[in-house]
Amino acid sequence: MKVRYVGVSFGADSLTDGKIYDVVELDEFSGGLRVVDDSGEDYLYSPQHPRPAAVPDHPGGRWEIVEDDENGTLRKAICG
Repeated sequence: MKVRYVGVSFGADSLTDGKIYDVVELDEFSGGLRVVDDSGEDYLYSPQHPRPAAVPDHPGGRWEIVEDDENGTLRKAICG
């Protein structure tokens, strides 16, 4: 599964506007997307409003689905 981040970039090791990222899984407990970000590590991000957890007033952005699985996991998580 793959998503494109659209929004304000944040941090050298986080998310960059327009970049495509691999989604490792949808976390069943938090509902977050486990995304391999610019750090090369996987972190949980909100499916509806990804932004840095340490900066709650950051404007963040949104995800565009690039590649979903056969069950539509990303579509369900992002679009509801």
